[in-house]
Amino acid sequence: MGFEQLAALKAKLTEQAKSEARAKTPRPRKAPAEQAKSESRAKTPRPRQAPASNPATRVDPVVHTIGKLQKQFPKAFPKNPAPKVPLKIGIFEDLLTHAKSLSLTEAELRDAIRTWCRGARYWACLTEGAQRVDLAGQEVGSVTEADARRGQQLRAGRAKPAAAPSKDTAPDTKDAAPDA
Repeated sequence: MGFEQLAALKAKLTEQAKSEARAKTPRPRKAPAEQAKSESRAKTPRPRQAPASNPATRVDPVVHTIGKLQKQFPKAFPKNPAPKVPLKIGIFEDLLTHAKSLSLTEAELRDAIRTWCRGARYWACLTEGAQRVDLAGQEVGSVTEADARRGQQLRAGRAKPAAAPSKDTAPDTKDAAPDA
């Protein structure tokens, strides 16, 4: 690229930067009298457009439901990083009595409990003899050996990656003789 071409490119970029700067500068405000006239001419206000919802910023409704449960029953639904506690068998029926005061439906509560009790953090709390708690955090029973074993199985099943062949076990094809 020659010197003349570089000079032309620089001039073009400078002009482009100036036009972008002009576009970004705020428009001068109207005088209050002019602004009142233009507002009185407007027949109907234009409706505001809702901001475009970004899929990355949407929050799962179950997360909102669990948030409500954590606010209302902090001892039964502790916030992370506190460990989860084993919930009472039949706690869903107890939650149904509070559904109206929490403004939640049966389906929302069912999804929230299913999600809460499905993770490795919950399965880790299922150790034999651990105390189960009700909504108030009162001890109402303990985790049985079968429940503890099931929690360990679920944690072990999630910890295993998908059975994919690794590089170490794949046959080496570089040294193989070509089929002739």
